[in-house]
Amino acid sequence: MFAAVPLMLVPLAFYNLVMIGFWGGGITAFSDTVMSVAMLSGALWTLSLGDVLVLVALVVLFIEVLKATRSGNGSLLNHMLSMLVFIVFLVEFLLVRNAATPIFFMLMIIAFIDVVAGFAISNRAAGRDVSIGL
Repeated sequence: MFAAVPLMLVPLAFYNLVMIGFWGGGITAFSDTVMSVAMLSGALWTLSLGDVLVLVALVVLFIEVLKATRSGNGSLLNHMLSMLVFIVFLVEFLLVRNAATPIFFMLMIIAFIDVVAGFAISNRAAGRDVSIGL
Protein backbone atom coordinates (compact mmCIF):
# COMPACT_ATOMS: atom_id res chain seq x y z
CA MET A 1 0.00 0.00 0.00
CA PHE A 2 2.98 2.30 0.58
CA ALA A 3 3.78 2.01 -3.13
CA ALA A 4 0.53 3.85 -3.88
CA VAL A 5 1.71 7.00 -2.10
CA PRO A 6 2.97 9.55 -4.64
CA LEU A 7 6.49 10.66 -3.78
CA MET A 8 5.90 14.15 -5.19
CA LEU A 9 4.38 14.85 -1.78
CA VAL A 10 7.94 15.19 -0.45
CA PRO A 11 8.92 18.26 -2.54
CA LEU A 12 5.45 19.76 -2.02
CA ALA A 13 5.65 19.34 1.74
CA PHE A 14 9.24 20.65 1.90
CA TYR A 15 8.35 23.74 -0.15
CA ASN A 16 5.35 24.44 2.06
CA LEU A 17 7.41 23.97 5.24
CA VAL A 18 9.99 26.46 3.99
CA MET A 19 7.29 28.83 2.73
CA ILE A 20 5.49 29.07 6.06
CA GLY A 21 8.75 29.39 7.98
CA PHE A 22 9.15 26.03 9.71
CA TRP A 23 12.35 25.41 7.79
CA GLY A 24 14.70 28.29 7.17
CA GLY A 25 13.77 31.94 6.81
CA GLY A 26 10.64 31.70 4.73
CA ILE A 27 10.40 32.02 0.97
CA THR A 28 13.77 33.81 0.74
CA ALA A 29 15.48 30.66 2.07
CA PHE A 30 15.28 29.13 -1.42
CA SER A 31 17.95 31.54 -2.64
CA ASP A 32 20.35 30.60 0.19
CA THR A 33 23.55 29.00 -1.06
CA VAL A 34 23.89 25.38 -0.06
CA MET A 35 27.21 24.75 -1.76
CA SER A 36 29.68 26.61 -3.92
CA VAL A 37 32.57 25.16 -5.88
CA ALA A 38 35.40 26.98 -7.61
CA MET A 39 35.62 25.66 -11.16
CA LEU A 40 38.83 25.24 -13.17
CA SER A 41 37.70 28.10 -15.41
CA GLY A 42 37.77 30.44 -12.43
CA ALA A 43 33.99 30.69 -12.20
CA LEU A 44 32.20 30.04 -8.94
CA TRP A 45 29.40 27.45 -9.27
CA THR A 46 26.76 27.82 -6.58
CA LEU A 47 23.88 25.57 -5.67
CA SER A 48 20.91 27.11 -3.85
CA LEU A 49 18.26 25.43 -1.73
CA GLY A 50 15.74 25.90 -4.54
CA ASP A 51 18.07 24.15 -6.98
CA VAL A 52 18.45 21.23 -4.56
CA LEU A 53 14.67 21.00 -4.24
CA VAL A 54 14.25 20.80 -8.02
CA LEU A 55 16.97 18.11 -8.19
CA VAL A 56 15.17 16.11 -5.48
CA ALA A 57 11.93 16.44 -7.45
CA LEU A 58 13.65 15.11 -10.58
CA VAL A 59 14.95 12.09 -8.65
CA VAL A 60 11.44 11.55 -7.30
CA LEU A 61 10.08 11.79 -10.86
CA PHE A 62 12.49 9.06 -11.94
CA ILE A 63 11.32 6.81 -9.12
CA GLU A 64 7.68 7.53 -9.97
CA VAL A 65 8.28 6.59 -13.62
CA LEU A 66 9.84 3.31 -12.47
CA LYS A 67 6.83 2.71 -10.22
CA ALA A 68 4.51 3.30 -13.19
CA THR A 69 5.98 0.33 -15.05
CA ARG A 70 4.57 -2.07 -12.47
CA SER A 71 1.05 -3.29 -12.77
CA GLY A 72 -0.43 -4.06 -9.42
CA ASN A 73 -3.23 -3.28 -7.05
CA GLY A 74 -1.83 0.08 -5.97
CA SER A 75 -0.91 1.45 -9.39
CA LEU A 76 -4.31 2.93 -10.17
CA LEU A 77 -4.49 4.45 -6.69
CA ASN A 78 -1.01 5.90 -7.21
CA HIS A 79 -2.10 7.55 -10.47
CA MET A 80 -5.19 9.04 -8.85
CA LEU A 81 -3.21 10.35 -5.90
CA SER A 82 -0.55 11.75 -8.25
CA MET A 83 -3.30 13.62 -10.07
CA LEU A 84 -4.51 14.96 -6.73
CA VAL A 85 -0.98 16.12 -5.86
CA PHE A 86 -0.75 17.92 -9.21
CA ILE A 87 -4.11 19.61 -8.55
CA VAL A 88 -2.81 20.76 -5.15
CA PHE A 89 0.28 22.15 -6.89
CA LEU A 90 -1.88 23.95 -9.46
CA VAL A 91 -4.33 25.43 -6.95
CA GLU A 92 -1.51 26.52 -4.67
CA PHE A 93 0.36 28.09 -7.60
CA LEU A 94 -2.72 30.07 -8.63
CA LEU A 95 -3.98 31.10 -5.20
CA VAL A 96 -0.99 31.40 -2.82
CA ARG A 97 1.22 34.45 -3.24
CA ASN A 98 4.44 32.76 -2.02
CA ALA A 99 3.90 29.81 -4.37
CA ALA A 100 4.06 31.99 -7.48
CA THR A 101 7.80 31.43 -7.94
CA PRO A 102 9.82 29.82 -10.73
CA ILE A 103 10.89 27.03 -8.36
CA PHE A 104 7.31 26.13 -7.49
CA PHE A 105 6.34 26.35 -11.17
CA MET A 106 9.08 23.85 -12.05
CA LEU A 107 7.89 21.54 -9.26
CA MET A 108 4.35 21.81 -10.61
CA ILE A 109 5.50 20.91 -14.13
CA ILE A 110 7.44 17.93 -12.74
CA ALA A 111 4.24 16.81 -10.98
CA PHE A 112 2.34 17.19 -14.27
CA ILE A 113 4.94 15.09 -16.10
CA ASP A 114 4.59 12.50 -13.33
CA VAL A 115 0.83 12.30 -13.93
CA VAL A 116 1.05 12.13 -17.73
CA ALA A 117 3.98 9.69 -17.77
CA GLY A 118 2.35 7.49 -15.15
CA PHE A 119 -0.85 7.12 -17.12
CA ALA A 120 0.96 6.68 -20.46
CA ILE A 121 3.45 4.11 -19.19
CA SER A 122 0.91 2.07 -17.27
CA ASN A 123 -1.45 2.14 -20.26
CA ARG A 124 1.33 0.92 -22.52
CA ALA A 125 2.37 -1.76 -20.04
CA ALA A 126 -1.23 -2.92 -19.60
CA GLY A 127 -1.53 -3.41 -23.36
CA ARG A 128 1.41 -5.78 -23.22
CA ASP A 129 -0.08 -7.73 -20.31
CA VAL A 130 -3.14 -8.77 -22.30
CA SER A 131 -2.88 -12.34 -23.51
CA ILE A 132 -4.94 -13.66 -26.38
CA GLY A 133 -4.99 -17.23 -25.11
CA LEU A 134 -2.79 -18.84 -27.73
